[in-house]
Amino acid sequence: MANTVKIPTDMLPEDGRFGSGPSKIRPEQIAALDDGATTLLGTSHRQTPVRQLVGSIKEGLSSFFNLPDGYEIALGNGGASCFWEIACASLITRQAAFGTYGSFSAKFAKSAAAAPFLEDPVIYEGEPGTYRLPELTEYVDAYCWAHNETSTGVAAPVHRIEGSKEQGALTLIDATSAAGALPVDISQTDAYYFSPQKAFGSDGGLWVAVLSPAAIERAARVEANVNLPGASRWVPPFLSLTSAVENSRKDQTLNTPSVATLIMMENQVRWLNNNGGMAWATARCSKSASTLYAWAEASEYAKPFVSDEAARSRAVVTVDLDESINAQQMISILRDNGIVDTAGYRKLGRNQLRIGVFPSVEPSDVLALTRCIDYVAERM
Repeated sequence: MANTVKIPTDMLPEDGRFGSGPSKIRPEQIAALDDGATTLLGTSHRQTPVRQLVGSIKEGLSSFFNLPDGYEIALGNGGASCFWEIACASLITRQAAFGTYGSFSAKFAKSAAAAPFLEDPVIYEGEPGTYRLPELTEYVDAYCWAHNETSTGVAAPVHRIEGSKEQGALTLIDATSAAGALPVDISQTDAYYFSPQKAFGSDGGLWVAVLSPAAIERAARVEANVNLPGASRWVPPFLSLTSAVENSRKDQTLNTPSVATLIMMENQVRWLNNNGGMAWATARCSKSASTLYAWAEASEYAKPFVSDEAARSRAVVTVDLDESINAQQMISILRDNGIVDTAGYRKLGRNQLRIGVFPSVEPSDVLALTRCIDYVAERM
């Protein structure tokens, strides 16, 4: 029976974790938890040891992203989904325009639509497997889309919408599965925000945002109820971007964070920078992704889901399988052999594999994965 397929041990990847988030955590990050057991874990996040840890994360990210003058790193609890609510409360003044082309790029738009103090957002919708950027729209003060749509494996360009800066609008980019894996010019954004459970190899529950001076000023004005259209609103302290910035400047978070998450992230940021920073990380991800796309293009039973080569993600790779190969059965067999988290996004509902190729994943393991998939397919 197909579900009894045993892949030869010498064919298996050394590490079988290919999740699109949570993603592979390196052994060195776990060792860092042991190293911090007495000085960091179980201590106050407002005391020097943990604040030094946060300061190291900020410094490392500033170097990794080569921050323009005036840009700042802020962080807080709740993950990137919390930052959607923060943006609705503190960054969108009146109305936002969204590019939506998958589950996650659409969720921020839904939050804006539900905010009673904002006008209905303007939605520019693309089909899954493609991307759609928002267009210049009258009265809009924030343009929003995802750098990488985790659900479909689509990467979108990051640049200011022509005319938006003259309009006084902000550019807010969801970078959750892109940051650390895809190249970006931060100067083209006002908020480039993400959670650390993807390329930064840590746990979720934390949001990190690279903020422009304009974004920081916008939040301060909105929260101070300065005379801006639609600015008069209640901003809960937990959703106050101004509070987050003020605390981040002190190398701390507004509320108690998971110190373990911070430890693992700090270790990952140092590892990335020590190896060559963004250029190294993005080249490594591109190598792994190219291996998968080339394999799928040459396969008789697989093909890349994203048809536009320029839109194919180098962070999360989606591959459609022929109907003769049941993806769920393939995924189950791979898991039985220690190769895990290769399932497609459930709501997309395709006969598909989805493979995370973040920097922690060894390119040699990606090559081994393709051979294992072929081995199983021949026996299904």
